[in-house]
Amino acid sequence: MVESRLTGPVRVVGAGLLGTSVALGLRARGIDVILADASPTHVALAVDLGAGRSAEPGDAPQLIVVAVPPDVTARVVADELASFPEAIVTDVASVKGGILDELEAAGADVARYIGSHPLAGRERGGPLSARADLFAGRPWVVAAHDAISYQRAGAIDDLILDLGATLVEMTPDEHDRGVALISHVPQVVSSVMARRFIDAPNAALGLAGQGVRDVTRIAASDPDLWVQILGANAAPVRDILVAVRDDLDRFIDALGDPVAPGARRRIAEELTGGNTGVARLPGKHGTDKRFTTVIVMVDDRPGQLARLLAEIGEIGVNLEDLRLEHSPGRQVGLAEVQVVPEAAERLTNELAERGWRIAG
Repeated sequence: MVESRLTGPVRVVGAGLLGTSVALGLRARGIDVILADASPTHVALAVDLGAGRSAEPGDAPQLIVVAVPPDVTARVVADELASFPEAIVTDVASVKGGILDELEAAGADVARYIGSHPLAGRERGGPLSARADLFAGRPWVVAAHDAISYQRAGAIDDLILDLGATLVEMTPDEHDRGVALISHVPQVVSSVMARRFIDAPNAALGLAGQGVRDVTRIAASDPDLWVQILGANAAPVRDILVAVRDDLDRFIDALGDPVAPGARRRIAEELTGGNTGVARLPGKHGTDKRFTTVIVMVDDRPGQLARLLAEIGEIGVNLEDLRLEHSPGRQVGLAEVQVVPEAAERLTNELAERGWRIAG
């Protein structure tokens, strides 16, 4: 068993996806995890999954992790601070500034509270979707404020490192503006785009490939949760959406008369701006290294994808990323394998020698 930085116990309030994943990750390190939730069923499921034990009288947690819906997070944090006066409390809600403001307004002991936010999740919620490795390699923001000391906040740092996440320090305001740009606005854009499919002809939907699936994947997220998130971070989200609307207006104007002088240049400039922006997104391990894609045709039969991945390992090429797409009407899938550019030619040649069909 891997040694833990935390000593525990750790109390997790909210046995949904994030809370149960935190609990599973800590249990894997031998930490005593105490589970609490408004739903006894969620607690029972999480206990059955091995995520910890039910709360008992006399529990004295070192750290409390609140993982409840955003609209009740501040109230639950305040209750936990009052109930366990020796514990440090954090929460994992996706908006930070409003929660700290509510706690300060209520007179809560924020000298023992610091908000945090793991940038990890899945489209499905609940304890059955939880994974012990959900946070591995993912950014986890600690939203520091002046009322808590560095020494007390160290327990949250230990939690993040124990779960394999990457610690990122921000102020609550920096965090809320950041997630508006990289998470909340993309959710709105994805949902708005997916709405276009409601009345679309089946023939058009049958043409769907990986591009449109990438753009609309997160449109399957829980509307109830996102109403809370967007309401709590409305101002920065609105500001960015106004800017996106201005960008769309430039496209619309240019497409209104695409042969007019300057129209094609305007379209090209907007598309090139997208190239520049996406190139700034960090890649694997937070680096900005770019990768080359090798597209391998994989028969839709059991074991074929596993064989491909095993043979890439045998060839000695490190897999940086993988994306799958099914070819419409054919019993074949396309595995888009991303590798460093200097390994692409060798991988292509050796896979072909082993009988794999390389697209393109």
